[in-house]
Amino acid sequence: MKWSWKLGEVAGIGIFMHSTFLILIVWIGVSYWRVEQSALAVVEGVGFILALFGCVVLHELGHAFAAKSFGIQTRDITLLPIGGVARLERMPEDPWQEFIVAIAGPFVNVLIAMVLFVGLTVSGALGTLEDLIATSGSFLMRLMFVNVVLVVFNLIPAFPMDGGRVLRAILASQMDYAQATRIAATVGQTIAIALGFLGLISNPVLVLIALFVWIGAGYEAASVTLRSAVSGITAKVVMLTHYETLTPQDSVQDAVDLTLRGSQKDFPVIDNQGTVLGVLTQSGMLKAITSTGPDTQVVDAMIRDVQPTTTGEMLESLLVRLKDEECQTVPVVEQGQLVGIVTMENVSEFLRIQQAINA
Repeated sequence: MKWSWKLGEVAGIGIFMHSTFLILIVWIGVSYWRVEQSALAVVEGVGFILALFGCVVLHELGHAFAAKSFGIQTRDITLLPIGGVARLERMPEDPWQEFIVAIAGPFVNVLIAMVLFVGLTVSGALGTLEDLIATSGSFLMRLMFVNVVLVVFNLIPAFPMDGGRVLRAILASQMDYAQATRIAATVGQTIAIALGFLGLISNPVLVLIALFVWIGAGYEAASVTLRSAVSGITAKVVMLTHYETLTPQDSVQDAVDLTLRGSQKDFPVIDNQGTVLGVLTQSGMLKAITSTGPDTQVVDAMIRDVQPTTTGEMLESLLVRLKDEECQTVPVVEQGQLVGIVTMENVSEFLRIQQAINA
């Protein structure tokens, strides 16, 4: 995720902090200073938020380790002001597996709250509910309470909260996965509307949460619809077979001429044997023109670390790569030779045509 800083790794999973997270830290610090006029209060307030987000990281690791048990890797975990986001390679479509992955995060918070409860009880430091309401409870007691709140909040049956995925898993055990997603997304957006109205008359933060839920539910429904549309389709079906190529010794001006004569934006770069060496993207071409001039050789402007695909790769997995990688064009090779290219643009055109045919 852009504008994020890496904090470290846990079991090979990168933990990142988004730059906007600093806004939350500063806001908390300023708020405590305005009320208490005490540096110690600021340190305690910021420390509590950091401890809270430590619990959020453990929550996301719960999802990650549960997914790993089903052979699904987690790319990274990013801390945002609104919480944490674990980027799994994919969500399991088996209802039971999705249920386990979704519930694993809240289960971690339940465990944290239970450990804190037992510790506070044994030490005699467990306060009352009135202490919490007055925000005068101890650091650990407030942390226990916040973990309970995290469990309740995340189990709201609305995407992208865990409760939305739990609801879909339950529905998917009784019906088609895509239909279960549509129902769960509708439930989520209905809850978002209710939260939005409640926020307008009480707490504006609820409006932001409602917007977050509405967008998340819509995105999940669209993603599943897309996966359903490309299910069973291979790269061979959608690849372009009429395209221009460049050699490493060609100039960027040659790429400009090809661009102006047609509609192709990115160009595979091949050697004399037809082996793919990289891809010259339109952005790379423009950058080279402005920095070193149009006579720059293609080899100095192309992206080298482009992973080609084969005609048999499923379009669903290929789309994930197209979305995540810098290059939006993937060369298709067979027996080491370039036989086609797949771009986001031609995939989108293919899906629009398929939608029109099936309408």
